[in-house]
Amino acid sequence: MDYKSLALEVVKIAEAAGERIMEIYNAAEGITYDKKTDNSPLTQADTEGNTIICNALKKLNVQFPIISEENKLLPYDERKNYDHFWLVDPLDGTKEFIKRNGEFTVNIALVKGRHPVMSVVSAPTLNETYWAVKGLGAFLIKDGETTQLNANEFTMKDDGLGVVCSRSHLNQETQDFIDKLSNPTKVSIGSSLKFLILAKGGAHVYPRIAPTMEWDTAAAQMILEAAGGKVVRLDDGKPLLYNKENLLNPHFIAYGNVR
Repeated sequence: MDYKSLALEVVKIAEAAGERIMEIYNAAEGITYDKKTDNSPLTQADTEGNTIICNALKKLNVQFPIISEENKLLPYDERKNYDHFWLVDPLDGTKEFIKRNGEFTVNIALVKGRHPVMSVVSAPTLNETYWAVKGLGAFLIKDGETTQLNANEFTMKDDGLGVVCSRSHLNQETQDFIDKLSNPTKVSIGSSLKFLILAKGGAHVYPRIAPTMEWDTAAAQMILEAAGGKVVRLDDGKPLLYNKENLLNPHFIAYGNVR
């Protein structure tokens, strides 16, 4: 399969969803939202972005099932044998969208078996789109120019490491992790932008000792890994797996090019 050509098609889909999300973002004096059953917020941008993405994915020449945060989840017995599937978060960082701080993304990953193999992440307020293909590399499209991304090389004993923290979920366990480092610098930001900072070489490590879902991480994880980084479970150091029966991720640590 030509993952690169597919990625460039998905870039257009993510950017189209991002354009509509920005129309809603810029038109609203105060963003209104509903609450889902898990008490998380749901905005017009989530639902309309999801519709744009899902409709466009269904028009591609290659067809795969879609797992999206905003779609009804099929039973595991139906999902477990997927060879390829799309994993979508049409608006990652809904809380940041509501706060109007611009720190939200559009996430679309193609997962083969249990691992992402291609992905696109659009950051609409930054006018940036990231895409990656396993074995090919990670790339940033900005102002019509495409550049390849390379994560920083470092060791965990280095002085002054940049540690990316969640804007909304900095807890004591995360602070304990940070306190073990030598003169670290904290960078707080929302959504999957945390992974992208590592992929661009803007920081070194992102400890996530708090809940996330598979659609929150797959696309940006692929970007980071293709840029030379890695994402591993906190408990055993093994890679994150996707399309589990329960789509809740284990706690994890994301690294740049750690040695």
